[in-house]
Amino acid sequence: MEIISTAELRMNRWALGFFFFLSGLRFASWASRIPDIQSQLHMSDAALGTVLFALPTGSMSGLPISGYLVAKFGSKKMLLVSTIIFPVSMIGIGLANSTIMLAIQLYFLGMSGNLMNICVNTQAISVEALYKKSIMASFHGLWSLGGFSGALIGTFMVSAHMNPLQHFIYVSGAGLFLGCCIYPFTLKKESAAKQQSRFFVKPDAYLLAIGFIALGSMVCEGTMFDWSGVYFLKVINASPHLRTLGYVSFMSAMAAGRFIGDKLITKFGAKKVLQTSGIIISSGLMLAVLFPYIVTSTIGFLMVGFGVSSIVPLCFAMAGRSKKMAPSLAIAAVSSIGFLGFLAGPPMIGYIAQVSNLRISFTVIAFLGASIYFTAPRLKEE
Repeated sequence: MEIISTAELRMNRWALGFFFFLSGLRFASWASRIPDIQSQLHMSDAALGTVLFALPTGSMSGLPISGYLVAKFGSKKMLLVSTIIFPVSMIGIGLANSTIMLAIQLYFLGMSGNLMNICVNTQAISVEALYKKSIMASFHGLWSLGGFSGALIGTFMVSAHMNPLQHFIYVSGAGLFLGCCIYPFTLKKESAAKQQSRFFVKPDAYLLAIGFIALGSMVCEGTMFDWSGVYFLKVINASPHLRTLGYVSFMSAMAAGRFIGDKLITKFGAKKVLQTSGIIISSGLMLAVLFPYIVTSTIGFLMVGFGVSSIVPLCFAMAGRSKKMAPSLAIAAVSSIGFLGFLAGPPMIGYIAQVSNLRISFTVIAFLGASIYFTAPRLKEE
């Protein structure tokens, strides 16, 4: 990797941080309007769960393609591509007038979002290597901060009676403009070590173990992203202007946890952080299930946010240091397993809720979160 000055490296870090922020902002923009879109298209919980399946399907199917493209053409070029194509899929969601069209747009949103995810995490591995200390969690903290900001913007848009299309146009337009302005300051070239351009590389046992840890976390994250607003609206019976409170509390706690995550990992080690995270996640979900009130559920969602905060950044950082695979391909491999959580979580919530209720659904997810506690000790360092 080329030698760069301290000032340039700092600029690279802040520029890359913006794209993590932008990625979180756009996802939260969609998540904050799910109840409105469900109402506009007259979808049942089961129908919503089925449609939500399209976004992680797009992400999942795009993983090998994204890993290959980033390994072949470089993260910087593909970051620009993902920045340009994202607004198209975002605005398309606002234009969708049927469940089929919504599903198609969510699929492409998932694909474009995944490409940016691989790009920014690949660049983050290289920036972290140049800093020679753990900074991955702080990057993901900016993603969460973007999600928190997106949730607040969504709350404002709902209060101002802005429809989802208007909301998405404003967010996409601003993101595209700022992204193109800041893009030149990102890292020019990531580490050239172990760069491979094969379309598929079989992950080893180490990456598989990391992937299963990520899966447990992503199930819980997907539940919060897609169903927290619905839970507050239908279970807690929150007023319309408070329905995003659970999502905002989750995102704020996840952002805060990620900004201190690097220090916790350094002090206590990866396994202890992962085990503690699993306990906090399950406890927070059960608090919201057993005491479905505004205050207790908000505290519960805060706990879930803090619990999941360090898991995915830690998994990606460990994968990126693989000695057998290029960073982009290793991250794609771990993401492929982890995103099964996003694939399974949201529709599972909808189907279980359809035959029982949302509280039962969240109880199932709480047990999945607890599985992280038992899986972490089996993770063997490479």
